[in-house]
Amino acid sequence: MTFKVGVGKSDFEALRKSNNYYVDKTDIMYELAEETDNQVTLFTRPRRFGKTLMLSMLSNFFSIRKESKSIFEGLKITAHQEFCRNWMNQYPVLFISFKDAESEEFGVAYDKLKNSIADICKGMPDLGVSPAVNPADAEIFRRLMFNQASHAEVQGALKTIMRMMYGIYGKKVILLIDEYDVPLAKASENGTKTNLYYTSMLDVVKGIMSASLKDNEFLEFAVITGCLRIAKESLFTGTNNFASYSVLDEDFSGYFGFSADEVDEILNAADCKDKADVIKEWYDGYAFGNSCVYCPWDVMNYMSALKKRKNAKPKNYWKFTSHNKILLTFVQRTDFDVTAKFETLLNGGTVTQFITDELTYDTLYASEDNLWSVLLMTGYITKADPGEEGETVSLKIPNKEIGSIFEDTVAAYFKNTADTSTLNHLINALWDSDEAEASRVLSDLLWYTISYNDYHEDYYHAFLAGIFVGRGYHVESNKEKGLGRPDILLKDKRKRRAIIIEAKKSKKESDMDKDCDEAVHQIITRKYAEGLYGYTQIFCYGISFFQKQAKVKRLPAPA
Repeated sequence: MTFKVGVGKSDFEALRKSNNYYVDKTDIMYELAEETDNQVTLFTRPRRFGKTLMLSMLSNFFSIRKESKSIFEGLKITAHQEFCRNWMNQYPVLFISFKDAESEEFGVAYDKLKNSIADICKGMPDLGVSPAVNPADAEIFRRLMFNQASHAEVQGALKTIMRMMYGIYGKKVILLIDEYDVPLAKASENGTKTNLYYTSMLDVVKGIMSASLKDNEFLEFAVITGCLRIAKESLFTGTNNFASYSVLDEDFSGYFGFSADEVDEILNAADCKDKADVIKEWYDGYAFGNSCVYCPWDVMNYMSALKKRKNAKPKNYWKFTSHNKILLTFVQRTDFDVTAKFETLLNGGTVTQFITDELTYDTLYASEDNLWSVLLMTGYITKADPGEEGETVSLKIPNKEIGSIFEDTVAAYFKNTADTSTLNHLINALWDSDEAEASRVLSDLLWYTISYNDYHEDYYHAFLAGIFVGRGYHVESNKEKGLGRPDILLKDKRKRRAIIIEAKKSKKESDMDKDCDEAVHQIITRKYAEGLYGYTQIFCYGISFFQKQAKVKRLPAPA
């Protein structure tokens, strides 16, 4: 069969009917319904790890309003024949997502949440006219559908709909809630418990959860997904048989993300076995419980690119799915300093931190420990050893893709926070041929900047380019000049002057003088200054770097 990729498809029925490649995770249903006795199950995972597709699969399998035999044909779940007879299309299912209930303002977010509930009602209009339904519930259902329900009716909406479904089908309802914490996550960005938006949204979500999960006689079981488990806010207080599974838990750990064997099967099906190493370098490395997994969103995006172009290069697909505010929050904090820890992570090392999955959105930023925990739960870092247990664990950046997000965030922070007067002072020292002052200022800037790539030359080149860009000069980096490419070419067209910089990374501090001389010699022998016609002053500098030290030397006189 032709290998077909469905990027971004979270509708299980649509994915199966279009014959897209599917990594079989259907056994999770047997484990949920037969091997556990959880009335409410919460799965927390980073974004883009298949949570929505999993709930869509559950909805299609269990829903009494569907006929799903054909779309599950050939999948693992069908090996459990008695289970399929007892459960497939045998229960009423209520499936709702809170993912759209976000905004900068509470009123808009609340309206979006009501719209999501209204859409559920519009999708089941027969419930409101069935003689088996209590007339009072039918009236509330109509108000929910037309966005005319009271605040209390919105909070009790899911239970009302479940009671109506029970009245029609005579069976308890399976409740599926996707992205349950999105409304609170957005609200937390606009304040804490003292913020009206946050407290108002917390009241809404708490009311919905309490009504639908706590002592609900119409509930068969519920499965809920999100990024974080909300603990102290008591959304699940009093809920019977409640179980939560985060990235730290072994149970169900293999159902989110792709295993190495699953990725090998994908590569074989796509005839791309030669890409195994690069796909591992970029998208593997996440430790969920005792399982090591790849990010499925990235794998399938890259497979789609390879299907079109066999020589397609891997790229960062994950960073465009959400903002990366949490990383900026880390480096911007003044009450603790993570510079050394970030440098260790960016250079392939590990850091040891206290970790908890008992988090709450109003205290996410209250401590450094909480922030490290959030980074782990949201996929920016992972356990260095999947088998390591306890509250204090070793952490690392999982792969090249996430590493590039760290690097971009650090670079953006430096660009946005570096003191303008200091940067201008450095450039003026170069125009004034003040090598000593340029060396001092450059070393100071390095000292207060997070360094990555283990101080490779590429890091120093990017560091220099970042200093000069945005200072009002025309900057070229590694452009062809003379017999080679200078690392930095800075042009001041108004004053008809230019600076040429060649940078070297020194292996040891004592080599810095020698490496500066070598860089200057390279500018001369490769004739980097040729072609700069019309410029009356051309300053040529060799700069050597050793860790967080810089040394600047120029030609004895302007070229």
